[in-house]
Amino acid sequence: MNIYFVCTGNTCRSPMAEAILKHKNLEHINVRSAGIYALEGGEISVNAKATLEKEGIKFQHISKQISIDDIEWADLILTMTSAHKNLILQSFVQANGKTFTLKEYVAPYTSKDVSDPFGGDIYTYQYTYQELTRLIDELVNKLSGGSAN
Repeated sequence: MNIYFVCTGNTCRSPMAEAILKHKNLEHINVRSAGIYALEGGEISVNAKATLEKEGIKFQHISKQISIDDIEWADLILTMTSAHKNLILQSFVQANGKTFTLKEYVAPYTSKDVSDPFGGDIYTYQYTYQELTRLIDELVNKLSGGSAN
C-alpha cells in the first residue's frame, strides 16, 4: 500500500508522519510526504529533526510540493488538516475516494486537524510528534485489520 502524507510546507508534520511510519518497517507499506505550499528542496525543520532524533528515528528529508504523480501513486492520501484535504480534492480528481485527514481516517470521533508546531519550541514539536505517533499506531492497527475504525 502506498501512503502519502500531506501538510502545508512539508517541513514539520508530514515528514514526521512519514518518518514515524517508515521507522515501523512494515512490509508492503510505502510512504511519501509533500506539502501543499512546499518550497522544493528545503530541509525538515530543526525542531522536527531534533524530536525525531531524540526518539531514535533517523530520517533524511528534502521538502517536496504535492504532485500529480504522487497523487496517482498513492493508495491512501492522509492530510494533516481539513483545509489540506479540501484543496487536494478540489485540485486533483484522481484523489477522490482516497483522501482523508489522518484523524478522520483513524480517529473520526476527534477534531479533524493535527496540531501545527511550525514556529514553536521543541516542546511544541514533541507534542505534535506524540500526537502523530498515536494516530499512526491507530493507522497501523486499522491497516492490519484491527478494531480501530
